[in-house]
Amino acid sequence: MLVIGSRGSKLALWQSEWVKAQLAQRSIAARIEIIKTTGDKITDVPLAKVGTKGLFTKELEEALLAGDIDIAVHSLKDMPTELPEGCELLATPVREDPRDAIIGKPLAQLSQGARVGTSSLRRTAQLLAARPDLQVESLRGNLDTRLRKLDEGHYEAILLASAGLARLGWADRIAERLPVEVMCPAVGQGALAIEGRADDPSVYEMLQWLDDEPTRACVTAERTLLGALGGGCQVPIGAHARIVDGTLRMTTLVAAPDGKTVIRRDGESKPGEANALALNLGRQLREAGAEALLQVAGV
Repeated sequence: MLVIGSRGSKLALWQSEWVKAQLAQRSIAARIEIIKTTGDKITDVPLAKVGTKGLFTKELEEALLAGDIDIAVHSLKDMPTELPEGCELLATPVREDPRDAIIGKPLAQLSQGARVGTSSLRRTAQLLAARPDLQVESLRGNLDTRLRKLDEGHYEAILLASAGLARLGWADRIAERLPVEVMCPAVGQGALAIEGRADDPSVYEMLQWLDDEPTRACVTAERTLLGALGGGCQVPIGAHARIVDGTLRMTTLVAAPDGKTVIRRDGESKPGEANALALNLGRQLREAGAEALLQVAGV
């Protein structure tokens, strides 16, 4: 029986149950092992201040390498660009909507000086770029907790990933899915990652049919950009790649945390040349001023 490692949040378990159900269609039996990560234990500090790579993946990868689990299921946006030696990204299933969603009121309808909750520096920077009057406050916790705090009146609106809301059946809570031009998504947002051991070809074979080639091309390009910039949670970085009529189109962003400086660069290429495009866009961003922002953040 295949052992699937998962965080214990409602969304993480939904994702792992989905993978388990897909395996069951191929008559592959599996069970889920819940593993608590550093990110699950530290809930009262903004992610940008924790400063640890692999906040939501490290313990799962340790269990994977120890042989306690056979695969780990992650939200791809949680995965560092460099995997531990011995680990491999086995499959990236078809991606859900990668856009960010605002819950409460649409962006243009928020009152002057409205309190908005988010756990993300990237979202904060772009919110303030679009609406400098807003009071953006740190909001951690699982989806249930964040929605409850909104319902209790702590915020006029909160920002979350569209994908998580859709997966848990809460898409009706979305007031607006923010256009990529207004809110460039996080690298890998909306995509799942199935990670395994590099020396376990039998598991690799079991999962290859779940790997979606267009999704893999897009998220690989996004992760290449992030790696080229050396970014993490300490600097607002966005990247969104999509394939349109056989062409891979990519939108990228680096911003100052206060939203006063926002640098964007777009480009397109053949899907097979996506990594070269990502590296070129990373170079353009640095030359346009991102270098200074990255240095201030210590990246």
